[in-house]
Formats: sequence, structure tokens, C-alpha cells
Amino acid sequence: MAAILQKLLSISPAEASFARRKFHFVCASARQRLEQVGETFLRGYHLALADYEIDLLAEQLNGTELEFRGFAFEGAAMGLDLLDQIQPWKARRIDEFLRGAGRAHVYMVHVGIGWSMARWRFGIERRLARLDPLLRWLALDGVGFHEGYFHWSRYESGRAPAFLSRLEYGWPAFRQGLGRSLWFVGGADPELITAAIKRFPEPQHDDLWSGIGLACTYAGGVGDGELNALRVVSGTHWPHLAQGAVFAAGARQRAGNMNSQTQTACLSLCGISAKRAAELCEETLCDVNEGEVAAYEEWRRLIRARLQRGQDLYEAYAVSASNSLISSARQI
Repeated sequence: MAAILQKLLSISPAEASFARRKFHFVCASARQRLEQVGETFLRGYHLALADYEIDLLAEQLNGTELEFRGFAFEGAAMGLDLLDQIQPWKARRIDEFLRGAGRAHVYMVHVGIGWSMARWRFGIERRLARLDPLLRWLALDGVGFHEGYFHWSRYESGRAPAFLSRLEYGWPAFRQGLGRSLWFVGGADPELITAAIKRFPEPQHDDLWSGIGLACTYAGGVGDGELNALRVVSGTHWPHLAQGAVFAAGARQRAGNMNSQTQTACLSLCGISAKRAAELCEETLCDVNEGEVAAYEEWRRLIRARLQRGQDLYEAYAVSASNSLISSARQI
């Protein structure tokens, strides 16, 4: 049965190539890195489809290069959840994964479950109800990423999938996932990404920028020059861009796979270190009432408020310091 399912559910590694997806790119190094992200995801996915014991699967996933390891766990979560849906009499894989090796990558695992939902849409509400009350919305982020990555043209004007209308909350999380996919579709090009976001209705821009912040910080691909450009072009949407970066830092810190790209992105987009951004992610989480439907949105709002407060204090300090220098110069 495992061999049959592997054959039926297999996804060619070529599907992760920019050439196959017809993604835009201007930088070969960014393209190479983002393709490696996709290839690593698919490796984790196919390992899960082999239906090994969870401990053996985890051992294989942990053999992945550290900074790409989260993508392998994300792909594995997609595979495990698909197997759980197809073989409901054995529907225990995801639960076991989350209790064990997947726990450190809990954010990525929930996103991977979203990939499964995008491919197997039966009973999405029921499946969401079984997940963590707060992190379940990351699954819809995963659905959004999948749809943008494979079917960008369907959504580039702001169209929402029909199933979202049945959920109390979910469209913002789906849009965040679309924003993450745009980092890949747009080849990490700030100019093209900005133009693409502008084609969406203005009220949707915040969530898209949040996804961009998450993707460029977690997946990486560019240096501080492009990141600083993103911060500038995000304009009034900057708090949402920075909030996405904080989420990415929190996910990497929890998984123990923090890297230099995350540090660079947090400094450029948030004005704080990746370590401080990860702490901010956890501190605000403690202030969220996880039993509420909109708890995920409240978490995002609290992060933005803290970042904005820090920015306001910095600007006030800069103005004060500047006035002090002017006053000293006049005295001289």
C-alpha cells in the first residue's frame, strides 16, 4: 500500500524549479536558494509517504542541513496528513509527529498540514478543529502558500477561495500565505513584489506584506540592500512586514536553527536582532487568549504594537539627539 500511495502522490522535484513554475528572478543566488527550499520540502514529503515509523522518519529529517531542516519537516507534515486522510483507520501520524520530533518545528508542521488541505479539501473545518486553537490558522497560511505557489494567477487580483466563507476567521491567514508565496513567485525582487501587491485591493495589502516579511526572513535569499528596499517600499504597511519577520525568528528559535539570514532580515526589517525578535514572538504569545477564534490575529496585532512602540521611541530619541546637537553647535 505504501508503494502504491508513493506512486500516486509523488511530486516531481522539477515542480520546485523556477523554470517549471515560470517564476520571475533577477538574482541567480536567490533563485538557487529558493529552489533548494522547494527541493528540501519535497524530500521531506516523499520520506513521509514511505510511511516509516515516526522515529525513523524523524532521524532522516534531522539529517537535513540545519538551516533548511524546517522545510523538510514542513514537507513531511504534508505527507503524514495526506496519509491520515486517505487511511483514516490509521489516522494517528500527525498527532504522533507533533508529540515527538515535530514539536520543535510546530509552526512549520501546521503550515505543512495546510499543504495537505490544499490537495485534499474534504472536511477542512473538521480537520482545523482538531488542531491547536491558535496555530490552526497557520494551516490556512499553508493553503494560501500552496495556492499562490502553484496557481498565482487565480488569486493575484484578491480572489478568495469559496471554502473560506464558511470559517469565522481564516482569510487573513490565507492572504499571509499568499504573501509568502509571492516571495518565490516574484523571485525575491522588491520591485516586482511591490507591483504585484498593488494589484490587490488596498485592505488586503497588510496580510500580504506580513507574508513577505515571514518568507524573506525564514527562507532568505537576499542581502541587507534588498531587505532595506523592502522596508522602504512597504511604507505604512511596515509593521505588518516586520511582524512577519518576528514570526519567522520565533519559528527558527524554537526549532534551534537560527541562521545569519534571519539575523540580517530582523535587523533590516525590525531594527532588532533575531534573538530579540524571537523573544518578542514568545512574550506577546503569553498575552494572547488562545481560546478565542481571533487569538491568532490578536497575536499579530500585539507584535505590531510592540514594534511600533519601539520605532516611535527610536524616532523620538533620534529627534532629541538631533536637536541637542543643533543646540550645541549654536552655542559653539
